[in-house]
Amino acid sequence: MTTSASVPTEPEDAITTSGGVTDRLVEANQKYAGAFTDPGMDARPVLHVAVVACMDARLDLHAALGLELGDCHTIRNAGGVVTDDVIRSLTISQRALGTRSVVLIHHTGCGLESLTEDFRHDLEMEVGQRPAWAVEAFRDVEQDVRQSMQRVRTSPFLLHTNDVRGFVFDVTTGLLREIDPA
Repeated sequence: MTTSASVPTEPEDAITTSGGVTDRLVEANQKYAGAFTDPGMDARPVLHVAVVACMDARLDLHAALGLELGDCHTIRNAGGVVTDDVIRSLTISQRALGTRSVVLIHHTGCGLESLTEDFRHDLEMEVGQRPAWAVEAFRDVEQDVRQSMQRVRTSPFLLHTNDVRGFVFDVTTGLLREIDPA
């Protein structure tokens, strides 16, 4: 299997010229900056919460959670899995920027449910180097949320591990379902 072959093809309306999408984003930023006014806030989240979620493009976290600019720290990665790098970000968020609560959000239909650690092997065969990171694939989204909650709760680097809650976001209804940590 070639890992690049598993990448979905672009939608018909996507810009496919070199730099096209990035150019569109830069252009949008120019418009944004034209109307931008400094909100006068610092990096400390107003609600003292960090949200760890999947990078899936279907999750509009601010809208889904009723959040405004400055309310939270948002940490996203493939699967919303609590990895060493997520612990690093949460540690900085708590110790340097005052967050006290952690919300973990996985979702239905996650791409990590269809991968295995074979992805790493295939990647190694393709590029000649084994990735240092784990895929962190899973079959049971609820169990993976529990594992992520446990990783946060047992990290020696985090100051605040009592208010850690995990959820599964349903991509078809927009609803969160809380996962019991037991």
